[in-house]
Amino acid sequence: MEHVTEQMNELLQQFEKLVTFKPNSLIVIGASTSEVIGKQIGTSGAIHIAKALYGPLINFEKRTGVTLAFQCCEHLNRALVIDEAEAEKRGYEKVTVIPVPSAGGSMASFAFNQMHNPVVVEEIQADAGIDIGNTMIGMHLKQVAVPLRTSIRHIGEAYVTLATTRPKLIGGERAQYKR
Repeated sequence: MEHVTEQMNELLQQFEKLVTFKPNSLIVIGASTSEVIGKQIGTSGAIHIAKALYGPLINFEKRTGVTLAFQCCEHLNRALVIDEAEAEKRGYEKVTVIPVPSAGGSMASFAFNQMHNPVVVEEIQADAGIDIGNTMIGMHLKQVAVPLRTSIRHIGEAYVTLATTRPKLIGGERAQYKR
């Protein structure tokens, strides 16, 4: 598990170098612990992998001042675990469910059990995200998503994709986008 934690720490350090996070930026985390251990997504959830990922993520949250939202699996329609105060502040409607490894996924279940006041919401519009194992976080990112590249391409056996977002560019040929 040390290797997974080391990879996650390095990924997060590189993420911080690529993106200037504003305090309270919302970051969506999707993680298939099955994929991390080399199994097919949704088949072999592993709480010990969730724990190995969670520590670095919480340290990242504290260090940067961002807010994390943990995406559940498809069995909960990719709903998200988030702190209750954050959900209320952002006007997100809470739903009634408790993620468990078999319905929600190991990462979301572990996060739910670690957080002080967790709730589940159906949708968010995140400023950036980390997708570990092709969990399809794109539905929770603001438009327009911009993929990011780091030297860390995998966490364990799972492919990793990072994204940030930017405002839409509108206008036509006469429009200007920078001052």
